[in-house]
Amino acid sequence: MSPSQRKAEYDSCLAQYKNFQSQKLTINMSRGKPHAEQLAFSHEMLTAFSRGFTAEGGFLAEDGTDCRNYGGLYGIPEMKRLFAEILDVDPSSVTVGGNSSLNMMFDCVAAFRERIWDKKIKFICPVPGYDRHFAMCEYFDIEMIPVEMTEAGPDMDAVERLAADPSVAGMWCVPVFSNPQGYTYSDETVGRLAAMPAANPHFRLFWDNAYAVHHFRGERPRLLNIFAECARPENNRADRPLAFTSFSKISFAGSAVAAVAASPRNLSILRNRLKFQTVGPDKINQLTHARYFKNLSGVLAHMEKLADILRPKFETAEDIFTRRLGGTGIADWYTPDGGYFISFNTLDHCAKRTVALCAEAGVETTGAGATYPYGNDPRDRNIRIAPSYLTAGELRAALEVFCCAVRLAALELLNGEAYHA
Repeated sequence: MSPSQRKAEYDSCLAQYKNFQSQKLTINMSRGKPHAEQLAFSHEMLTAFSRGFTAEGGFLAEDGTDCRNYGGLYGIPEMKRLFAEILDVDPSSVTVGGNSSLNMMFDCVAAFRERIWDKKIKFICPVPGYDRHFAMCEYFDIEMIPVEMTEAGPDMDAVERLAADPSVAGMWCVPVFSNPQGYTYSDETVGRLAAMPAANPHFRLFWDNAYAVHHFRGERPRLLNIFAECARPENNRADRPLAFTSFSKISFAGSAVAAVAASPRNLSILRNRLKFQTVGPDKINQLTHARYFKNLSGVLAHMEKLADILRPKFETAEDIFTRRLGGTGIADWYTPDGGYFISFNTLDHCAKRTVALCAEAGVETTGAGATYPYGNDPRDRNIRIAPSYLTAGELRAALEVFCCAVRLAALELLNGEAYHA
C-alpha cells in the first residue's frame, strides 16, 4: 500500500471512528463475567434448596453433619466427591472452601510463605496470563518471571531452565483453556512439568483449573493427570501440584463453591491456616450444589446449556475479526473451543492506543498490559477480549468499535501520525 493509499484509509477509518464516538456508547467488556442469561439456568437450584432439604434428608450431609451449624471445616463428603470427579483425584485429597478459588490460592501462597518458602522467592508466569495471579504475586512481593505460551502450553525449555534457580518456588498454570488464549496443555507439557528437576525443594505448581468443564465447542479436552504424573516412582514429586477449581462460572459467579486438591502435606499446611480463620464454611451452599448437580454428568449436562449461550458470542467475535481485520496483517487472534476469553494481538506498540481509542468511543476493554506481570507487555500488543457478559447487540457494537480502533492505531503508527497514548 502506497503512502497516499494508507493516508486515504486512515481518513476513512477516522471518519468511521468519529461516527462511533457520536453514538455515545457505554459498553463494558473488560471482565469475563457470566451473562444473566447463563446465571438464570441455576435459578432452579434455589427452589431445589427449599424442596430438597425436606425430601432428601433435611440439612444433614451424608456423614451426618448438620449443615446449618458449625463444623465440617474442610467440606462435606458429597461436595468433596463432586470436586474430585471434576479434578480427577481422590476425594480424600480435596478441601472445599467458600465461593472463591482465588481466595484459596491466596491462602495457600500465604501458608507456604509462612511455613516453607524463603522470604525472597520467584514465580514462573506463563504469558499472556491471568492478571489476578500476577496481582497476588505483587501483593506477596514475589518476583515474577514471564515465560511465553505456545499452543501446547508454556515454553518448557524456558521453564526447565528457570526451575534450576533455587529462588524459583512456584509457577502459575491454567492448564485447560488457558486465560486468555484458550490453549490446553499437551501431554508432553504436563509430563515435563511433573518430571523436571527443581532446585527449590518446595517448588509448587499452582494448577488453576478454572475452566475444567467449560468447553462450548467439540468434546471436553482431555488433560493428562498432573497428580498421577507427579506421583510416578521415577518422579516422586507428590507435593508439587495444587489444583484449584470452582463453580463460579457454572452456577452463580459470586455465590458458588471452590476447592483445592493437594497432597496430604500440602493440605496439612493449608488446613493449619484455615482452622484459625473459620469454624466452618457455608455448608448449606455446598449441600445445595451437591444435591442439585449430583455428579460430573450432572455438571456436564448443565454446561451444555451454558455452551449454547457462549458459543454464538465467540462465533460473532471470530466473524467480525475476520471480516474487519482478516488478511490485513495488523492483527492476529486465537478463538478457543472453551473458556471465557480471546487473546488478541495488535501490531507491536499499538495495544495501549487501541484500548485508549476504545475508551474514548465508549467501549471499556481489559487494560493493555494486564495479561503480563507488572502490567508490562514488552511488545505492547496483547489485549484480552471477554465476550461473555454482553448481549448479542452490545457485543457486535463493541467489537465493531474495537476493530476500528485496532485499524486506526495501526494506521497512526504506520503513517507516523502524532498521538497521545
